[in-house]
Parts: sequence; C-alpha cells; structure tokens
Amino acid sequence: MNDNKITEAEIERQEQITDMLRDILFIRAGNQQPCAYVRTYGCQQNVADSEKLKGMLEKMGCALTEDEAKADIIIFNTCAVREHAEDRVFGNVGQLKALKKKKPSLLIGLCGCMMEQQHIAEKIYKSFPYVGLVFGTHVIHKFPELVYNAVTSGKRTIERGYDDGEIYEGLPLHRDGSFKGWLPIMYGCDNFCTYCIVPHVRGRERSRRPATVISEARAMVSAGYKDITLLGQNVNSYGKGLDEETDFASLLQSVADIEGDFRIRFMTSHPKDASKKLIDTMAANEKICNHLHLPFQCGSDRVLKKMNRRYTREKYLEIANYAKSRIPDLSLTSDVIVGFPGETYDEFCETLELIKEVKFTSLFTFIYSPRVGTPAAGMEDPVSHEEKAKWMGELLRVQEGIAAERCAGMVGRTYRVLVEEQARDGVLNARTANNIIVELQAPAELIGSFCYAEITEARNWILRGKIVG
Repeated sequence: MNDNKITEAEIERQEQITDMLRDILFIRAGNQQPCAYVRTYGCQQNVADSEKLKGMLEKMGCALTEDEAKADIIIFNTCAVREHAEDRVFGNVGQLKALKKKKPSLLIGLCGCMMEQQHIAEKIYKSFPYVGLVFGTHVIHKFPELVYNAVTSGKRTIERGYDDGEIYEGLPLHRDGSFKGWLPIMYGCDNFCTYCIVPHVRGRERSRRPATVISEARAMVSAGYKDITLLGQNVNSYGKGLDEETDFASLLQSVADIEGDFRIRFMTSHPKDASKKLIDTMAANEKICNHLHLPFQCGSDRVLKKMNRRYTREKYLEIANYAKSRIPDLSLTSDVIVGFPGETYDEFCETLELIKEVKFTSLFTFIYSPRVGTPAAGMEDPVSHEEKAKWMGELLRVQEGIAAERCAGMVGRTYRVLVEEQARDGVLNARTANNIIVELQAPAELIGSFCYAEITEARNWILRGKIVG
C-alpha cells in the first residue's frame, strides 16, 4: 500500500519551480501580472481538478480571468465520457488559433480525461500545433514543472499515460465557491462497464485517508461552507485499498458528526455497492441530504449484463425501494443510456417501466455514444441513431410527466433551502435538500444563506416560492 501522499521532497521541488515561474511568467506577460483562464468540461471531479490547477496558477503569480482574450495561459480541462463533449473541445480549441496568432507568447494547454487517450493525443499533436502543453489526469501534481518546461524550452510539452496508483495530497487549491464546495474522497474506478472510458483514463480506485477527508471537511465548515459534496467515480467503494478498515457509510457519518450548520451531498453511487447501511446512515442524519443519485442505465437484465453493471433490475429496485421507505421525501435521480448496442425496443420499454415504477425526480439521459477502447464500441449496433432519438423522446415525455406530478405535489409545503445564485433581476435560485431548484423573489444579500421557502407554484422540475418565517 502506498503512503497515499506526495513526498515532501516532491512538494519542495514543485514549489521551487513555482517560485521560478513567477518571474518568468511576469516577464512573458510584458512585465505585468500574467492572467490565466481555466475552462472545465465534464463532471464534478473535473471541476475539483480545475480548482487545484487554479490554485497552482495563483501560486505562479497569475490572476484568474474569465476572458480568454486577456489570458497569458489558457487551460482546457477535458472530458472523455461523451462524444459531444469531445467535439466541443475540438471546436473551442480551434477558435484559439486566432488568439495565439495575435499573442505568440500565449501558452495553450489541454489536460484531463481526453488527453489520456492515445488517438486524441495524436489528433491534438497533428491538428493543433499551437497547443503547447498536453498532460493527463495522473500528472496534475507536476503542473508547475510542465508549465516551466513548456515556457522555457519553446517546445511542445506532452506527458500522459502513467498511473502510479497514488493520491497526491498537499496541492494548492482555489475553490470556485464560497459556500458550496466539492470534496473528493477517492479517484478512479474498478468497475469497467463496457461502455465507459473512465477506468482507462482515471485509473484504478484509490481512496483518500479518512482523517484527511474529515480534516478538509472540517476546514470547509469553518470557512463557512454550507453545502459540501463528497466526490468519487463510485463513492460506495470508498475504503478499498486502505490499510485501515472503513467504508463510505462510516466516512459519511464522520463528516456528519462535524459541528456546524451545513449539509452533505455525495455522488456518484453504484447500485451494486449501495448498502442498507448507507441508506440507514442517510436516514439517521439531518445533515445528509435526502437525495440519492443512483444510476441504473437500463431496465433490461440482458442489457445490464452486456454493460457489465453487475446488478439486476430486481436488485436495483430492492435498494431503491428500501431507500424510499427509510428516507422521508427522498429524491431519487439517475442516469440512463438509450440505445446500447443490441438493445431492442422491448428492452427499452423495460427501462420505461422501471422509470414509471420508481418515479425519479429527474434523469440524466444519453443516447449511447461509442468510446474508442471500450468493449461496447466493437459490439454490433443495428438500431439507427434516428430510431434511438425517437426512443429518447418517448422516455423524456414519460419523465416530464413524473417530474410535473412530483413538483405539483410540493405546492403549499415549506422547505429549508440554500440560496445559491441570482437567476435574473429580483429572482434568486435556491435549492432544497432533495436537490430541486426553487425560484424566489428575494434580495441578493440572501445568497449563501439558508432560509425557509413555501412553494407557491410548480413548473415541471422548477418551483417558485416565497420566503417565510
């Protein structure tokens, strides 16, 4: 078992490189403070990684900007889960060519999951010669060194494809929010679903030590965070590989035991590992949100087996129904893939029936997207995209009806909500513990605060309300 921490010598080496970069980047920016722009694609784990990149950029002396045109360093943190996400990256990188021509000293870097795929790295190298830095998910701790090599050598710097199975602690961090925050508890995935590229680009599962997670959570609460989301590709596998006996439910309980007025979320859960102990822990703690994101992907046992999901429809319904029986006003959300290779319309209808039975609050739905390097990409897929799109439309109509019915049932009830952002003039977005948005007419000073809202109107999955009490 690795000691799970970056060595002090490596920390010191990266800090020394960071110190040198302050002067180098200042000069490259025309003897003024350099600006850095970080754009994130994909999941919350990528958002958490980008917060580390921003933290390191600030240590290099950079100011963070939301304007690409002002940037001296541009970093795109990419996602490989869906083809659409990859296409967006390529399109947006293409638009940077004009900026690079206008500002030759501009350093453009690509990182994240896409960069861990050989065919993507080759395409970047051949098609985008103005991209000066490419690095994968396993070398984020070497970001200062990679930037230094790129700006001092004048050559393209590429480093990817090495998973040492470690977690690197002690990296600088710039949190994007002041009252909502992400807290990674583990990295990687051991499930190898046949459609999924994540284990190939994120590596195998490895967990952060409980004491480290709890300490970071306590620091977030002390800093005023009201909503903390524990992150992992499969949080239910937490604890695997550690030399101390623990599991996710135990960690969740320990975080909930921290003093303070805050609430806890987590994602994502794999149904095969979702235990009754986890559900009981959620039910027993008011700080743990009554929201469970539990992806089922398909309602057909035959397709689930081809997906290598390692649970059955019956098993999924068993844990979902247990959760609904134990947790008051539980909000269940899920992921669904429509049109997996070889899936028939009758099997798709099994998915519809499961949706009707469970009555999910909301669904993240996707038409199957082949990923190079996954087993499913080589499976026979006779159903056309046009036909799958029709199935998707049918599914969305079913779910919209369920969501509208659920939200209508919330009218007249009062919920404790966290006010998150301004939606438009005079209207704020707040979020219930079960992860439903409520629009409130309220002053902006309430952003970042808890309040009570009475629901006055329902519009599908968005509610309108008024502040009470």
